[in-house]
Amino acid sequence: MSKGVLVDVTRCIGCRSCMVACKTWNDLPASKTEFTNNWDAPGKTDAYNWTVVNSSIVEQGDQVKWRFVKRQCMHCNEPACESACFTHSFVKTKEGAVIYKPTELKQDYCVGCRYCMIACPFGVPSFQWDKSLPFVQKCRFCYDRMQENMKPACVTACPTGALKYGERDELLAEAWKRINSNSNYIKQVYGEKEYGGTSWLYISDVPFEQLGFKTNVSTRSIPSYTWDVLKWTPYIFVGWGAILTALHFYTKRRAEVHHEEEMYEPVKTMENDNDE
Repeated sequence: MSKGVLVDVTRCIGCRSCMVACKTWNDLPASKTEFTNNWDAPGKTDAYNWTVVNSSIVEQGDQVKWRFVKRQCMHCNEPACESACFTHSFVKTKEGAVIYKPTELKQDYCVGCRYCMIACPFGVPSFQWDKSLPFVQKCRFCYDRMQENMKPACVTACPTGALKYGERDELLAEAWKRINSNSNYIKQVYGEKEYGGTSWLYISDVPFEQLGFKTNVSTRSIPSYTWDVLKWTPYIFVGWGAILTALHFYTKRRAEVHHEEEMYEPVKTMENDNDE
């Protein structure tokens, strides 16, 4: 069964242990930071920051809530990046991880088209702009740890239990159990249906749009829209082939008729001369 992670926003304290664990396990270089009041630094995932923690200050009536949200690749059930990649460098594994690992899967076919970056509705895949031979990088869901029956590094490092790893179906049940037993939660599990569903699921006590999530989105996956068009390709191919074939025979026949008329014209002219 497909794995997933349940993120309980109410339990995240913004310690960023998940970010440190991600960089440590995946041997990612440190990013240059500055001493500012910006709690979101680096703010957005990129080729060297596969996990980030964003902060939001939400006002609800006379209450002010400070909420932290871990962001990474959502590992869609039907990933747009995989669908857009014509070299099949991205693959969706049976465990639920969407990965790009050319050395281990022997699929070093990336041509740098960056279609995956355009296709991703969450804007996750990132290019190694600083390298002469770059690759597209993103969270791999610690696929190597998955294969050893280990939790992702970020989940292991979380000190508050904000991240729970397990079977996606069981996590969904757990999410709704928490929501139904506590009226403070928003009646929604983000990732259950968005863009066809994702492996990472979120529950929160404040509206998701106030946390920076895209909420006015389709419940259909991005590849399903593509299939609506591509499913007609065989019929278009056959139909267009039939039209071209018909035009070929029509043009060929016209040429033969024209050639016969040209050959008949001298004979007709000679007959007319003889009659005179």
